Amino acid sequence: MRSMRFPRGSNAYAVKDGRSYIVEEAADGMVYCTTDTGGEYEFPESALLNDEEWNSKKGGGASGGVNARREISYDRIQKARHYLPAGEKLDATAADKMLAKADRLSPSLLDFLAVTVAERVLTEHKDQDQIPNLSIRKCRAVFNAAPPAVRARLMAELLGARADALVSAGGIGDNVLKAMIAKGLESQAEAFEDFQDRPSR
Repeated sequence: MRSMRFPRGSNAYAVKDGRSYIVEEAADGMVYCTTDTGGEYEFPESALLNDEEWNSKKGGGASGGVNARREISYDRIQKARHYLPAGEKLDATAADKMLAKADRLSPSLLDFLAVTVAERVLTEHKDQDQIPNLSIRKCRAVFNAAPPAVRARLMAELLGARADALVSAGGIGDNVLKAMIAKGLESQAEAFEDFQDRPSR
């Protein structure tokens, strides 16, 4: 039976020494973890704390706890639910073509999307304090590593569009896709404009 305390991609902290791990799977009282360096470990649930329990123990990080000092784990972002396939039935070649066209029509769009997804992951794991430290370059590398159908679905979610319609628009000229992008960004115009002014790092 899967554990609700330790969802896949979340943090786990050793009760003994406070070392942090990334949860791969938790079931039947055992938690299977990895580290940023690729090490694989397994622990009984009783030997670990989840984010909420760890922050409570450390005073929520407000007094300079571990959370404030921990480096961002891009591996954890890559393994988050957002980047997992969600049953998308999209042609990979067509999706890739649409994404390349979108990148040409709006050069900052995919960077903005990649950072937005990373921000959502950090927020879900109560690591909002790390958002200002996100690297655009590293977020984009995580995004680029995802399957084309997943990337197309994430773009559709950002723009409030249907993924299949977006992919189809990528194959019928620039104007339709350009219009869909413009419409989708209307509600996020200020955030997108601010993002474009950020230094790339």
